[in-house]
Amino acid sequence: MNMHSFGKLSLSFAIGDYDRNRALFDGSVLVDGVAPVFMTLDPEEIFFRAFKNAEFDVCELSLSSFTLKVAQGTSDYVGIPAFLSRAFRHTSIYVRTDRIKRPEDLKGKRIGLPEYQLTACVWARAILADDYGVNADDVTWVRGGIEQPGRVEKLAVTLPEKIRLEAAPADRSLSQMLEDGEIDAMITPRAPSCFARRAPNVGWLFADPVAAAQDYYRRTSIFPIMHVLGLRRTIAEQHPWLPAALLKAFSASKAVAERKLADTSATKVTMPFVEEQLATAKALMGEDFWTYGVKNNLPTLETFLKHHHEQGLSSRRLTVGDLFHPGTQETHRL
Repeated sequence: MNMHSFGKLSLSFAIGDYDRNRALFDGSVLVDGVAPVFMTLDPEEIFFRAFKNAEFDVCELSLSSFTLKVAQGTSDYVGIPAFLSRAFRHTSIYVRTDRIKRPEDLKGKRIGLPEYQLTACVWARAILADDYGVNADDVTWVRGGIEQPGRVEKLAVTLPEKIRLEAAPADRSLSQMLEDGEIDAMITPRAPSCFARRAPNVGWLFADPVAAAQDYYRRTSIFPIMHVLGLRRTIAEQHPWLPAALLKAFSASKAVAERKLADTSATKVTMPFVEEQLATAKALMGEDFWTYGVKNNLPTLETFLKHHHEQGLSSRRLTVGDLFHPGTQETHRL
């Protein structure tokens, strides 16, 4: 961290190459008082480097890993409520369709996952618990690499005895184990290759996961948050104006992306029917369906923190205020 000749703070940013960030990349939206140095990296690389060595000044963070570190009192970052990644995780549960016909069938079964503490896995377990009565201690969790054997947790996790977590065999990937019937299901943010190539008896838990997710939203108003923005704690302490400046800039950048997406003169995404899908999302979720800030996301965040604790990840039940810098929890109005 240093000062440019123009007096701006030079900060490193490690964030995903998403449309909601691109106005920051191209300079059409500026961060007040900051000269950013951007690195567009995959989430796995950002998280690994951020949580191992706190390499970045500003970066995208896994909500679950960040919550775990806050609960332990060891987080190098403070949270900014810009939610760079959100996803309904009904599409993330894959099963042996010859054994699992409905979610309740997962009780007593073996479910693979790449890391117990992954945010996608926390949300999928929350859905199973709240809607179908399948709790984290009702199954045996098998941790391993999705396609490559030997994956371990990024962060040390100490779970209650009631949570059964075992390692996959050293020479087996979860995708192969699901295809061979050695596990009954798996939860993963990336589709396993056995599903992609349509291996026999491998499919989604929910036959129509989009319809299941839409029903979930209608009942709960929850759009699950995956990633938050983090600012190195020491920098936040030195520059208390900076957290609010970051939230302001990231919110402005997202607004630019939303305006472009809504412009139907030429689609901005290399996919048909984008305009129709956007209209469907707004009809279900309202105009500001990908909202930033604490106030509009309280039910989603509180649900996440409840389940993070109940699943044995948070050593204590955190409040939403524990996650985010005070300067970002209220914004000015004209």
